[in-house]
Amino acid sequence: RVIDGVVSDEIHYLSAIEEGNYVIAQANTNLSEEGAFVDDLVTCRSKGESSLFSRDQVDYMDVSTQQVVSVGASLIPFLEHDDANRALMGANMQRQAVPTLRADKPLVGTGMERAVAVDSGVTAVAKRGGTVQYVDASRIVIKVNEDEMYPGEAGIDIYNLTKYTRSNQNTCINQMPCVSLGEPVERGDVLADGPSTD
Repeated sequence: RVIDGVVSDEIHYLSAIEEGNYVIAQANTNLSEEGAFVDDLVTCRSKGESSLFSRDQVDYMDVSTQQVVSVGASLIPFLEHDDANRALMGANMQRQAVPTLRADKPLVGTGMERAVAVDSGVTAVAKRGGTVQYVDASRIVIKVNEDEMYPGEAGIDIYNLTKYTRSNQNTCINQMPCVSLGEPVERGDVLADGPSTD
């Protein structure tokens, strides 16, 4: 949130409809050390249009430069240096990609890869923290930390992995464990890689 031309630590989540009622500055706008706008006129978006506004008119500022592009476009490195047509083709070609059995992570990334992999649901993610008690190709057993247990439960989380299953697109879904026996895990940690994740 921006108060009197100074960016505060306050974070508000707005829907696309609510966003139209405010003047929102770009994430890469120049700021002073105190968090105030350096320039008198700031590039902002309001009611779906982009234009220059006085720094006193600004209500909010974007958190990240990637929040204005789609998930597909946010995976393209150096997107801001791409020709628009080529970026569009790149994002469309990602939808046509086929899952690989032996995935290899890219040398150059954007930082969104982990979020996309976890949110897609193809990876197994720890529901609670604990220690890996048993692991093989098809199942992972976690002994849950005592402070995260519910009263009267055994405190064991079992994750059954998907092995070489057909997807609706006739491709192969296969999960492989990426934790080892005795390894401590936190809530939200990735326990098993899915198709096309490394």
